[in-house]
Amino acid sequence: MKILLVSAGIVFALFLVFQIYTTMATSKSEIQAYQVVRMEEQFEIRHYPAAIMAKISSTSKSYRDLGYSGFSKLAQYIFGGNSDKKQIAMTSPVHMDIGDTISTMAFVMPSYFKMEDLPAPNNSEVQIETSAPEYVAVIQFGGFANTASIHKHSVMLEKLLKEKGISYHGNFRFLGYNPPYQIFGRRNEIIVAVNPDEV
Repeated sequence: MKILLVSAGIVFALFLVFQIYTTMATSKSEIQAYQVVRMEEQFEIRHYPAAIMAKISSTSKSYRDLGYSGFSKLAQYIFGGNSDKKQIAMTSPVHMDIGDTISTMAFVMPSYFKMEDLPAPNNSEVQIETSAPEYVAVIQFGGFANTASIHKHSVMLEKLLKEKGISYHGNFRFLGYNPPYQIFGRRNEIIVAVNPDEV
């Protein structure tokens, strides 16, 4: 029994070390650039400049299905599944836009890349695009995201925007900042495009 307890203690200690390492490594990843233009108690308004993204489109209707189908295709691209067999650094967040008919998932490319520098994806489903600059409202939450928590915080953000008289357009989108094996310090966000004249 004593040996089992010692072994369990060692396993738990190693697990904690791994989680601390994972959290530190994630914090060093490049985060998509933005500027906060308005702070409220429960949400904020940001301006995102244009960014180059690798994107896939899907008929998936849920966070789980889109994550499963999209992540591996995008990961293959940045891990060498491209015309140059080039490794591309992972950044955050991962963008997910779950629509009624078409959903999309996108990885933001590191800011030092220009469009002409990026290799072509081997998978034709992966498209390299430049996003349009936009103003968005953002609400943040922790833990592991799922369809229920995404819906809950989308409804919450919609209510807050209506209370402040800020109009919005398009889908409520999900931003995920952490790898699936990171347990502590997780960051999730819901964003929606807003009219810059109202912020």
